[in-house]
Amino acid sequence: LVSVPACCSARYNLALLAFFGFFLLYALRVNLSVALVDMVEPNTSLPKNTTSNVCPEHSSTINVPRNTTGEKYSWDADTQGWILGSFFYGYIITQIPGGYLASKIGGKLLLGFGVFSTSVFTLLTPLAANMGVGYLIAVRALEGLGEGVTFPAMHSMWSSWAPPLERSKLLSISYAGAQLGTVVSLPLSGLICYYMNWVYVFYIFGALGVLWFFFWIWLVSDTPETHRSISHAEREYILSSLKDQLSTQKSVPWRPILVSLPLWAIVVAHFSYNWTFYTLLTLLPTYMKEILRFDAQENGFLSALPYFGCWLCIILSGQIADYLREKQNMSTVCVRRCFTLIGMIGPAVFLVAAGFIGCNYALAVAFVTISTTLGGFCTSGYSINHLDIAPSYAGILLGITNSFATIPGMVGPVIAKNLTHNNTVGEWQTVFYIAASINLFGAIFFALFASGEVQDWAVSGYHLHRN
Repeated sequence: LVSVPACCSARYNLALLAFFGFFLLYALRVNLSVALVDMVEPNTSLPKNTTSNVCPEHSSTINVPRNTTGEKYSWDADTQGWILGSFFYGYIITQIPGGYLASKIGGKLLLGFGVFSTSVFTLLTPLAANMGVGYLIAVRALEGLGEGVTFPAMHSMWSSWAPPLERSKLLSISYAGAQLGTVVSLPLSGLICYYMNWVYVFYIFGALGVLWFFFWIWLVSDTPETHRSISHAEREYILSSLKDQLSTQKSVPWRPILVSLPLWAIVVAHFSYNWTFYTLLTLLPTYMKEILRFDAQENGFLSALPYFGCWLCIILSGQIADYLREKQNMSTVCVRRCFTLIGMIGPAVFLVAAGFIGCNYALAVAFVTISTTLGGFCTSGYSINHLDIAPSYAGILLGITNSFATIPGMVGPVIAKNLTHNNTVGEWQTVFYIAASINLFGAIFFALFASGEVQDWAVSGYHLHRN
């Protein structure tokens, strides 16, 4: 099996295009939370409770009213919560259908149209907001529907494109786009609101998504066999590396899938990791503002710092994981377990620590950054384990685990909001404790029950052994 150089290869071109696709998907997902600050009339969003006066004020600057041409809406805090959460209600519905469809019609069109529809609904966001809050919630839920198919479709494509020993590298490149999208769009959306008008946040990112779609349809194909310009050597290399791993049967073995313990290990890890991730993504600005008395809005850079760390970590850990498997002959399951343990216990420790450092906000930002950064190890841990245990059904498996892992996005922030009514340090410590214990449980469960081998039910001859 001669390895084919990575430079300019079809599989790395796919990883790069996917990287930009996920970059845009996450930019389209988080830009609303920035724009919302500008969309709401200043006095309606003030919470009834007063900020806890534990820490001194940091910001000395008085905010000068800047561009005020954008429409303002009088939505209270509850309404804003519904607007921000509505995305996940659409997102959870299309996970499993997305994985199933990708195995039938291929991931290329599914992923392409997923991004395309998300972009189109983003372009319609300002219009929907003008028509009323119900329309806006509907448009966000539809965006979620479109975005829900993207990860399963990508996993499904990698099952035919990624040679087993390059899996961590290729997948970590493509999915790292999501983190970088968060990093770039948080401060950039702030600047667009500041210098232009909030509507342009949706127009600019939406238009970029439509542009990406044309490149994707033109340059990408579902399998190495159907690719227009792939070299003969690379096609042979990919196909021969996967020949014992894929199943040819047409029907999906649902029952063995649903009782597979290694799959449930991924479900538990995915759920636990996302609990912390979503709680932080939605509530970090609140924590900085209410407890540390430090306006994250003024400093989009600091809100983005944790995700930048995570992005670097994802790219590096993908390289390290494949190096350990290929050169150091570490077993796949051992690499997946170690990376998941680092990526879940590390964040738990630093998250709890962040609740105990009082008003030292430089240290708070540092701890939260380290916590989120270490989470990047999970991408080469549980996150691509679907492809190790069942390459043929990787899209469906990701649909299943991602459905469970979307629940924290809907529930976590609501629970955290309910626990922090008075915004005291003690209440926030409880929020961090809960997140840390869920992380710890997920890490241990995965370490005990994960597998690195292709499961019997995922290979062609499976039914023959049964009968």
